[in-house]
Amino acid sequence: MNLNLEPCHRRRQRLLEDIGEGIALLFAAPERPRNRDILYPYRFDSDFWYLTGFPEPEAVLVLIGGNAPRTLLFCRDKDEEREIWEGFRYGPTAAREIFGFDETRPFTEFADALPDLLAGHETLWYAVGQDAGQDRQIIDALNRVRAQSRAGRRAPAVLRDIREPLQRMRLIKDAFEIDIMRRAADISSDAHLRAMRACCPGHREYVLEAELSHEFRIRGAGGHAYPPIVAGGANACVLHYTDNNAPLADGTLVLIDAGCELDGYAADITRTFPVNGRFTGAQRAAYEIVLAMQTAAFEAIRPGASFSAYHDAAVRVLVRGLVDLGVLSGDIDGLIEREAYKPFYMHRTGHWLGLDVHDVGDYKTGEDWTRLRPGMALTVEPGLYLRADAGAPEPLQGIGIRIEDDVFVTDTGCEVYTRAPRAIADIEALMRHG
Repeated sequence: MNLNLEPCHRRRQRLLEDIGEGIALLFAAPERPRNRDILYPYRFDSDFWYLTGFPEPEAVLVLIGGNAPRTLLFCRDKDEEREIWEGFRYGPTAAREIFGFDETRPFTEFADALPDLLAGHETLWYAVGQDAGQDRQIIDALNRVRAQSRAGRRAPAVLRDIREPLQRMRLIKDAFEIDIMRRAADISSDAHLRAMRACCPGHREYVLEAELSHEFRIRGAGGHAYPPIVAGGANACVLHYTDNNAPLADGTLVLIDAGCELDGYAADITRTFPVNGRFTGAQRAAYEIVLAMQTAAFEAIRPGASFSAYHDAAVRVLVRGLVDLGVLSGDIDGLIEREAYKPFYMHRTGHWLGLDVHDVGDYKTGEDWTRLRPGMALTVEPGLYLRADAGAPEPLQGIGIRIEDDVFVTDTGCEVYTRAPRAIADIEALMRHG
């Protein structure tokens, strides 16, 4: 993991300003059992990581606002015996020195210390309802403070969700985040190239998944940012297909939706290409519609535009294309208004991207779509799914296509920072010479 911790320090200072006189608690993610005495590989909580860069479980960050703001981390003690079995632990002393907290204490002291920390603050900020165990622990501590009211102790009277200010912060990426996301996109783009070069009829979908995994790990990424989709033929019409075990048939397309996680940040790329390296006429016609949808979406992304604008632009291109293919008939505006395209395109054209592949951030406030701003990161992923039972002409049935790229909103428009080929000629050339 990257240990440039200055951005984490700046984020903590900014959040301390947001909470005013209050106190905020952020918990590390718990370890999860896989079976018996084996745990799943540990993955930190994204909000906790964003503010600390601290990679261990059994930790709590406390932000204490007011005239003398300070940061406190509770973390695991050093334990030589456990380190023999489980690996290195920072311990409170090293955590304070390396990660820049004002104070660090053993995690075992947190439960007893919590009432004293809460007492005297008007507002408590934490992820309300995220974890039942944490809720019970906090409620118990609040009740312990309330029980001492006759001694002048006062518990916070207001509970606020710490995710609200954190989501606003995480929605705009800083230079540190942008650099990591570019590198994650480079690794992921090369992995898609590797899969295209390796593809041939008769392989099973998991062969291409293995090529992706190899590229991710050999380049230093932590692995997949989400379960990869490798969907041959009609499997591509299942939006979240992850079986990845069917044979790849000659004359069909394969859709790969995969991205790596690097230092906690996700890439998210989808490419669709012919198993044998050559598009058929029907495949080409459908693919060109999706590619045109993506181009229209890119052109609609700019500061001040609504989040929905690029989806709306993609949908208009799609409906016109479906009419040209003979899949739909009628007036374009009327078809859009009654959502006649929905059997063939049932998801929106993108989502926020960052520490979570579907990253935090509001898409709407009331009835108003969020307005795009420089520094936002999002995906652009139009698709077309012509299931056999959806009424498409026979040559088109069973074709599923999605093209997905990652973009930053810039001062003048958007920057597409994923670079795996998406034009038909480029894909065919790559696979011909792969």
